[in-house]
Amino acid sequence: MTRPILQPGPNHPIAIEPLGRRVTVMVAGQRIAESERALLLREAAYPPAIYIPREDARMDLLARSDHGSHCPYKGDAAYFSIPAGGARSINAIWTYEAPHAAVGAIRDHLAFYPDRVDAIA
Repeated sequence: MTRPILQPGPNHPIAIEPLGRRVTVMVAGQRIAESERALLLREAAYPPAIYIPREDARMDLLARSDHGSHCPYKGDAAYFSIPAGGARSINAIWTYEAPHAAVGAIRDHLAFYPDRVDAIA
């Protein structure tokens, strides 16, 4: 089954820009990610999401999940859990490994659910 690919526009805007500051993600006293190259994605009425380059994350502290989801504007999302965070940090991270062209800037980036980590500062 082919899933539709929708383009951002006036009815569903998506904007991606540099965050413009250092961001750190902490779980259970461990620095999971730290970057000065993070991106801020604003999409329609959703809360803004910070996307951190994978190379600025401790991938060795993450565990790929079997969970997945699909966004017609961004593509298929894969998920990672953070074992150090226990049950609260299951599927705490989403990533678009092959995003649609309109949001290609988020390729090789990770986004964290704020309520599944201790801090995004």
